[in-house]
Amino acid sequence: MIALPHIYVLGGLFFAATAWFTGRDERNPHRLRAASFWTLLAVSFLAGDRLGDLGNGLLVVGLALLATLGLGTGGAPTSTVEERRESAQRHGDRLFAVALVIPASALLGTLAAKNTPWGARLIDPAQATLVSLVLGVLIALVVVFAWLRPRLHAADVAVLVPMREGARLVGTVGWAAILPQMLASLGVVLLSAGVGKQVGLLFSEHLALDTRFAAVAAYSIGMALFTVLMGNAFAAFPVMTAAVGLPVVVQRFGGDPAVVCAIGMLSGFCGTLLTPMAANFNVVPANLLDLPDRDAALNSVIRTQAPTAIAVLAVNILLMYALAFR
Repeated sequence: MIALPHIYVLGGLFFAATAWFTGRDERNPHRLRAASFWTLLAVSFLAGDRLGDLGNGLLVVGLALLATLGLGTGGAPTSTVEERRESAQRHGDRLFAVALVIPASALLGTLAAKNTPWGARLIDPAQATLVSLVLGVLIALVVVFAWLRPRLHAADVAVLVPMREGARLVGTVGWAAILPQMLASLGVVLLSAGVGKQVGLLFSEHLALDTRFAAVAAYSIGMALFTVLMGNAFAAFPVMTAAVGLPVVVQRFGGDPAVVCAIGMLSGFCGTLLTPMAANFNVVPANLLDLPDRDAALNSVIRTQAPTAIAVLAVNILLMYALAFR
């Protein structure tokens, strides 16, 4: 049975390969620092469950220190910009078909694991979505490799091509690539510290949450605003759900927890579109496009996304109100 530990091993091997390629990239003056960063992340994936709380805490401090010092720019030697541009022009929008393999595989794998005996034997039903998502990535790699037939470097084997390309992209994005993981962990820490309880007290003291719509609006807007402050919906979710979502929307007014939590998380993603704190999301376009003025590019990205974010948030409030109390 394929379970979450196997996915962690796969992720650890990828980051170990990223560290290897980064350390050999002579174009990056900080390649050893960057390689150390990705090595620590690989250790976290491969052996985090055996390091203990102190070991993992020191590992996170090491990651933060290396990121603060700077990882430089560069990436594994791979296809040139001209080669990628020529391939994109030749294949056009058909390239996006490969990306659809991933969500399709995640959906089919989840349904199979939860509804069929053979699926449950192949994929752990408790982690069906995550496992199926990663399997979808592997299937998409096989499809795209068979279709595009990328050029192999000297002494390369086929499996190293996606490793090199992945290392190039991760090296371009830099430390922001792991920000969701770090902020999700921060959300759990804040919840354990009682932040959710304090936020709940503030809401109850200053807002009249005496109707379903008021409670739904407070939870949805609170998810968006807390995400703006935290930079990630995964960090906001445990705090706002413990403060308003579960005690007010679910327990007091009888909302369906599945609907409330699902739409609440989507409301948080609306906040992601509005904040420079979401570096992993809003800084990435500027980094990947290598724009000279990153701050101006970041502000432009957020201004462009703001109308969509506000509109989707309003629709989320209406959807939760209509669907959570049926």
